[in-house]
Amino acid sequence: MTTTTSPGPGSTPGTRPATSKTPTTDNRPGRLLAVVLTAQFMALLDVFIVNVAVPTIGSDLHASGAGLQLVVAGYSIAYAVLLITGARLGDLLGHRRVHLAGIAVFTAASLACGLARGTGELIAFRLVQGAGSAVMIPQVLSLIQRHFTGEARAKALGAYSAVLATGAAAGQVLGGVLVSADLFGAGWRPVFLVNVPVGAVLLAVGSRVLPRDDAHARDRSRGLDLPGLVLLGGAVSLLTVPLVLGQEEHWPLWSWLSLAAAALAFALFQGYESRLARRGGAPLIAPRVLRHPGIGLAVFRLLAVMAVNAGFLFSLTLHIQGGLGYSALRAGLTFAPTAVVFGLAGLTWRKWPASWQRHLIPAGFLLTGLSVTGVGLALHGGSHGGAGLYAAFAGVGVGLALAFSPTLTRALATVRPEDAADASGLLATVTQLGQLIGVAAFGALFLNRLESLGAPGAYTSSDALLVCMYALAATATLGAVSGLVRRRR
Repeated sequence: MTTTTSPGPGSTPGTRPATSKTPTTDNRPGRLLAVVLTAQFMALLDVFIVNVAVPTIGSDLHASGAGLQLVVAGYSIAYAVLLITGARLGDLLGHRRVHLAGIAVFTAASLACGLARGTGELIAFRLVQGAGSAVMIPQVLSLIQRHFTGEARAKALGAYSAVLATGAAAGQVLGGVLVSADLFGAGWRPVFLVNVPVGAVLLAVGSRVLPRDDAHARDRSRGLDLPGLVLLGGAVSLLTVPLVLGQEEHWPLWSWLSLAAAALAFALFQGYESRLARRGGAPLIAPRVLRHPGIGLAVFRLLAVMAVNAGFLFSLTLHIQGGLGYSALRAGLTFAPTAVVFGLAGLTWRKWPASWQRHLIPAGFLLTGLSVTGVGLALHGGSHGGAGLYAAFAGVGVGLALAFSPTLTRALATVRPEDAADASGLLATVTQLGQLIGVAAFGALFLNRLESLGAPGAYTSSDALLVCMYALAATATLGAVSGLVRRRR
């Protein structure tokens, strides 16, 4: 098994040791992992919890449709644009310091969101929330990379994968509970204020538990590569803004021009970074990370699995709430089996027989494809499904876990400690972009198909869902065969 034999921090020949300490300086790796994964969960929760509160926010603040879109999308846009920057700041200033600073910014912005008096204020504070997440989240993978080795690292990455899976469902469930409860007559505000006590506890515990930054392990010589940051930030912005807002605006001309400009901006970024590396400069992402064996394939697979995951959740939510009339709380509970099974598979796949390990990723993609098709067929015709539906939900959870967890673990297994920030920022950005692409592409497919069928209802909605599930299955199949294409080259 690759992950159990991979070199740990400081063991790569010819490289600077990451630290002279043992995996965690306070010898409490479980507490370190609990702190960083709780922060990860809190940030991920905030992506989904707001969706449930949007109608209440709109009526309370008299927000326009565009304003509500930016309340939801502002967080994701700022998050995606600044992730690479957050990773580099951790490498430059220290992962503990930057992680705690990100928690502080996120917590303060959550309080401000909960107290916002107008749509403009709420949008601004959501952007700050996203920036706090972008600073905080890349340090999670970097801290795992630097302070866990061998099997302990593989288990930590499995827990990380489980958190990613459960955050979406938990966000919808918790959002439904908080909005329905209308605590103290506060309406939608508790969906933001709930982060404040959690963030305060994380700051207090994290300052005691997270290992002190080793000044000798920082790489101050590389700097921030400001031109690279501007180019990458512009490219990601040009990509994410139309992906987030395009469907609601019916894909106007500007959205297509923005996507085309994003491709040009990414090309300019790559060219600039390559020239900078040849001149002996410090590019934003070290070229050796991009050339690392398996990174390219991992990037494609992570994009595919996160697009399938996000597209599945989004289109199914539209169907069961819009077509079947489920409440937000019931809709969130519908996803609970998938999230639980994802978590269990993500935490246990390393214990499965060694002869299975090399086949887990393609098998996961194929199982996902079959299972999403099963979900579409079980709900077709306006049905609420039966036992077969829950078997298909379980299959989706297992399949996504096997496609995601081993891909992430193996991609990071042999990355050198000094490259942990670059690799973490890259893969975190890819994960976020995959979710945005999934919602945009498969959400558009579902809604366009529903519109073409005429009057909305359970039957027409289920037909649109089935078409979307077929498309998700095709995408999962591409993920399964991607490794075969690479090996034949």
